[in-house]
Amino acid sequence: MLFVDGLNCSRFDREVFEELRDGGMSCITTCLGFWEDTLESMDALGRFRDIVQANADLVAIARSGAEAESIIASGRCALIVGYQNTNALAGRLRFAEMFAEMGVRVMQLTYNNQNEYGGSCYEPNDSGISRAGRELVLEMNRVGILIDLSHVGERTSRDVIAVSEKPVAVTHANPSALIPHVRNKSNALMTELAAKGGVIGLATYANICGDYTATAEKWSEIVAFAADVISVEHIAIGTDHGRNIGMPELEWMRMGRWSRVTNFGAGNAARPGKVPEPAWLQSMRGFGNIADALQRRGFSTADVEAIMGGNWIRLYKQVFDQSALAAPASAKAA
Repeated sequence: MLFVDGLNCSRFDREVFEELRDGGMSCITTCLGFWEDTLESMDALGRFRDIVQANADLVAIARSGAEAESIIASGRCALIVGYQNTNALAGRLRFAEMFAEMGVRVMQLTYNNQNEYGGSCYEPNDSGISRAGRELVLEMNRVGILIDLSHVGERTSRDVIAVSEKPVAVTHANPSALIPHVRNKSNALMTELAAKGGVIGLATYANICGDYTATAEKWSEIVAFAADVISVEHIAIGTDHGRNIGMPELEWMRMGRWSRVTNFGAGNAARPGKVPEPAWLQSMRGFGNIADALQRRGFSTADVEAIMGGNWIRLYKQVFDQSALAAPASAKAA
């Protein structure tokens, strides 16, 4: 069975890579940035490549679904490179292709603030997708970058789903009808996402899980709820897990350089700091607890395999492997 995490925000080192191995992780999507500009984003990618190279016996970067499968077959964990914002592009459409050529395969259209492309889930008024946003969505389709809508506003997200020529993703969120929170997604959005072939990665991050992280069995109720709204083939896991993340990193995620005042992100004044990971998922060594809980809940073996990883791999192939960058040089020249 493939184990795939659609969003993992850890700061990676050898120990964390060993946890991926011990947990049987097949593939994860990493997060290399939030508010960083182009040069900072490239620097983060360079440092990450150094760490991966130093641990090549455990992990490797995958630039396509087929390459991910090859890495998995070698007994290592495939790493998909992603960013949780489009700041790295600096408003330059052509930079999307350049970052794709450097191996970036997932980008979130907006993070916690309005930008030139559209609205955030935290903005009181969601603008919807902009003219620049429409162009960027189609360019990301062309170059094989999966569009992430996790922190994107409702109206903007639904606009993106409608405009995109390829399936898009919500890599880490939960149904808002079950757990009301601005970070979570409406039934209408999830239905439209699924209708266009997209996938939602259900999160284990306590701030957007309500009371559902007490046990793996309790958390599996989120999966069951989502399955009642959309087909199982559009449901996956996106933990939003964060190993080696402390308050300095959390404050950067929430405030970047744009704010002088305290922002709590998905937290609140009563729970301002880093919330503990669920007891059953302290590291990726516990990822298999989700599969066990789903099986006990009555999901079929085929459904569990799809949710635990198969759906992500299918989506990666659709987006990464069927792009302009995946075409042979001779075909692109023609």
